Amino acid sequence: MITRRRVLGSSAALAALAGRPAWSAVPPDDARPLTAEERASHALNRLAVGPRPADAAAIQAQGPKRWLADFIATQLAPEAVALPERLTQRLAALDTLPLTTAELMARYREAQRLAREAKREGAAAGDARRELVQPIAQQARAQRLLRAIDSPAQLQELLVDFWFNHFNVFAGKGAVAVLVGDYERRAIRPHVFGSFRAMLGASAKHPAMLIYLDNAQSVGGPAARAGRGLNENYARELMELHTLGVDGGYAQRDVTELARMLTGWTIGPGDEFRFEPRRHDAGPKQWLGRTIAPAGQAEGELALDLLAAHPATARHIAGQLAQAFVADEPPPALVQRMADRFLAAQAQPDQLAQVMRTMITSDEFWRREAWGAKFKTPYQYLLSSLRAVDAPLPEDLQPLLGALAQAGMPLYGAQTPDGYKNTAAAWMNAEALAQRIQLAQTLNQRLRRSGLGADAQTLLATLGPSISPGTRETVAAEPAALQLALLLGSPDFMHR
Repeated sequence: MITRRRVLGSSAALAALAGRPAWSAVPPDDARPLTAEERASHALNRLAVGPRPADAAAIQAQGPKRWLADFIATQLAPEAVALPERLTQRLAALDTLPLTTAELMARYREAQRLAREAKREGAAAGDARRELVQPIAQQARAQRLLRAIDSPAQLQELLVDFWFNHFNVFAGKGAVAVLVGDYERRAIRPHVFGSFRAMLGASAKHPAMLIYLDNAQSVGGPAARAGRGLNENYARELMELHTLGVDGGYAQRDVTELARMLTGWTIGPGDEFRFEPRRHDAGPKQWLGRTIAPAGQAEGELALDLLAAHPATARHIAGQLAQAFVADEPPPALVQRMADRFLAAQAQPDQLAQVMRTMITSDEFWRREAWGAKFKTPYQYLLSSLRAVDAPLPEDLQPLLGALAQAGMPLYGAQTPDGYKNTAAAWMNAEALAQRIQLAQTLNQRLRRSGLGADAQTLLATLGPSISPGTRETVAAEPAALQLALLLGSPDFMHR
């Protein structure tokens, strides 16, 4: 049992570690190449959410060079990766995941109806939502967490998180609560190694996006004169966030004209996308220096085509990917090469896989200054901690999801369209560090009580060269009961 004195001692030691510069603080003029062991560790922290003890064992058995070549090949071809049985069993038990959009929306409408009846009768209005809506949202979050921790296709899971964030929808807005899991499953997950244009179109037409950014209610033409009107929310974010970027060379008039082109893109029978001609502004438009002739739904499709193929979009997407996977301020030459590949491969079904391959095979990705240079988001910190200690996941995942919410990063909980940031400036603060220290202590206590998962020595072997000699010395000087928490709370572990 860990006494209060020991927990306080752990906090003091963690605070001392927090004051130590992280191993990732590499001098910018350090040109030493990464060793084979460091390259393997780097890959597990950038192309996966972090190592497990089995990874360390595989590296030792195969040798780091051979292991790394196999690992990268596997991560870029996730369709060949079989999910472990324990993951498939956990996912199969989530009975709301296979529901169709119509079935999900039927539950949402029924909850709304029952809530209205309860309000009229003076009863608790939240019961219907708890019974009909919350299980859907909870299971969507659970499947993301389960996949991110247990799937061998780790790069795919990181990219699902990246692209969901890029095309963010907020589960707290109306019916998006029941649609968010379906949105990830149909609009994001199938396309992360595929065509950007395909993902752009899938996002644009999914009911979750149509509701979240209000395009389902945007009306032009005669219908607008009946009391409804143009809504520019989606058009603005489509250019500013999803494609061109804030400096992409467009003006406010382009936002308005694009919104006109997208009128009539709404939700129809079966609660799926439908183009409604009566809601469409059928007049000509002037957009991005082009005259757009009236063409109904084809106007919006043309807009998506042009935006997906625009050089500014290529630079914007390349910059965001390089920032997420290489450095908060990514090397401009790497961004340009990734953007060039984005444009060259736009007609190919594996366009985004080619962009990722360009990044992964670059010198910049493997330079020493990239080693440990990224600070983990709360999501990455939680997942990497759970993988590193290799403890069985509890049946009830709500405490883990609650820890994410407490850390300011609830799953599907980013309210604004720009989603969550992935830079150190967004997450490196005193409150966030205190929460991570508390999580490290909680995991340590849970492991000691259960006798399951890694001990400190196993954890050190798992984390390998990502834990600096200085941190190892500091941890070794502390009581054995505190060492695992100290490692998880160290600056070295908080970087990737």
